[in-house]
Amino acid sequence: MSRRLTLTRPVLRTPGVLRTPGVLRTTDPGGRAVPEHRYRARLGALVAGAVPVLAFPAPGLAWLAWVSLVPGLLLMQRAPGGREAALRGWWFGAGFILTAMSWLIPSIGPALLLLALVFGALQAGVGYGVHRLLHPPLTARRALLALVVVPALWLTTEYARSWHALGGPWALLGATQWQHPAILGLASTGGIWLVSAAVVAVNTGVLIVLTAAPWRPRAAAALTTVLVLAAGPLLFALRDAPARTEAVTVALVQPGIIDEPQARFEASARATAALGGRPVDLIVWGESSTGADLDRDRAALERLRELSAATGAQIVAGEDARKADGRISKDAVLVSPAGVVDRYRKIRLVPFGEYIPLRSVLGWIAGVSRAAGENRAPGITFHLLPATDQAGGALPVGALICFESTFPDMARTAARDGARVLVYQSSTSTFQHTWAPEQHVSLAAIRAAETGRPAVQASLTGVSAAFDAQGRELARLGTDGTGALTVRLPLTAPGTLTWYDRVGDVVPLAALLVTTGSAVMVLRRRWV
Repeated sequence: MSRRLTLTRPVLRTPGVLRTPGVLRTTDPGGRAVPEHRYRARLGALVAGAVPVLAFPAPGLAWLAWVSLVPGLLLMQRAPGGREAALRGWWFGAGFILTAMSWLIPSIGPALLLLALVFGALQAGVGYGVHRLLHPPLTARRALLALVVVPALWLTTEYARSWHALGGPWALLGATQWQHPAILGLASTGGIWLVSAAVVAVNTGVLIVLTAAPWRPRAAAALTTVLVLAAGPLLFALRDAPARTEAVTVALVQPGIIDEPQARFEASARATAALGGRPVDLIVWGESSTGADLDRDRAALERLRELSAATGAQIVAGEDARKADGRISKDAVLVSPAGVVDRYRKIRLVPFGEYIPLRSVLGWIAGVSRAAGENRAPGITFHLLPATDQAGGALPVGALICFESTFPDMARTAARDGARVLVYQSSTSTFQHTWAPEQHVSLAAIRAAETGRPAVQASLTGVSAAFDAQGRELARLGTDGTGALTVRLPLTAPGTLTWYDRVGDVVPLAALLVTTGSAVMVLRRRWV
């Protein structure tokens, strides 16, 4: 009887260093093993966070959104532990915010880094969830759970940073699909939130297909991915086409880059007068198209009244002026030949651009950037402007101002109140040579698809554009153009509501429930 002698490789321990075959790890003060190159992986996560931004305008690689999260998710999946995965998620989120909002540097300067750190931290939960559910060896059960939980975690972070006090819903992943009305069929059902959830679910499915060894989780992920990709076009096909009972002609006035308020007003007036005898039902000027308080400046009001009478159309002017109470506000003012018909004052102001949160603490930012030197006065409530067409028929308008186009709930409120058209007034001259103008106008397409209402955006310096009730672009005037853009806008029947109009933000609320339930399971150590 022979005996086989087996030699084992010893494990060598030295203070602060743990050596095992083929692996070199350092230990932290608590004795936990930490990879030597952990910062290399975190830097990779920071860079990976920039990849999804290429799917937004102006790069416009919309197809990339469906796989752009995979590199970052892979780094989270392969982290040595949940804590490290959460940190990689944080770095990934910071890279995303730094890139997506880099055009804010002129307005907020170094505060962008603070925003990236705060908003990036929200993605830590995504990193932890990806690692906890998708670390090898992967089972079919965990794969299916990940296809629900990971999109819910991502959506929770988007919903959290969409709070107005934190800056508002900019760079939501679903916005990458603004040029694809078939995919926006999801938006008419669950808002932009459902589009974001679909994009994250597909990315998660692709990661599983690429990395899972057993065939069952790969098959489950592949089937789910196909179903999610088909959901948007299917909903678009099943959705009843909006009943178009009539149409109106809208003119969008774009004067170009003119800093002096009176010169800007005159340029808008000339573009309006150039419409001549063409039949127009409504004329929309951009945000801050006049610096006059039309309730007190008789000359400016008289000029607008004359233009309205000459064109036969009411004008929605953008007023950015100091009012009788001494405070500056931004208003959408509806003017007819008889004078001011009604006005809406902007409710949700741009943080740092139109007011500085906690000015007593953060007011110094105005000295190193173009942040607001004085806080604008916000409005209190939203209401429709009671416009009429050339024939005198009612044309209630949901007029919202610039930054307010980012908020799905405001457009939904306008639709439920009976708006026939969504009108956005904008000014992005500060960011003229960045991606901001293209990203901004894309939101009007999404609001149109969500609410089943045609939407237009009139921008002082571009982009001005019009979209039908399903988000299709009808006309556009880019940042290099000036003048008046005229478009024939099909209207939906009064009272028409999409599913999103009816049910509201149930998708992000469901995501919050899934996220909360997942957190409870982790705390109780019952996660599969």
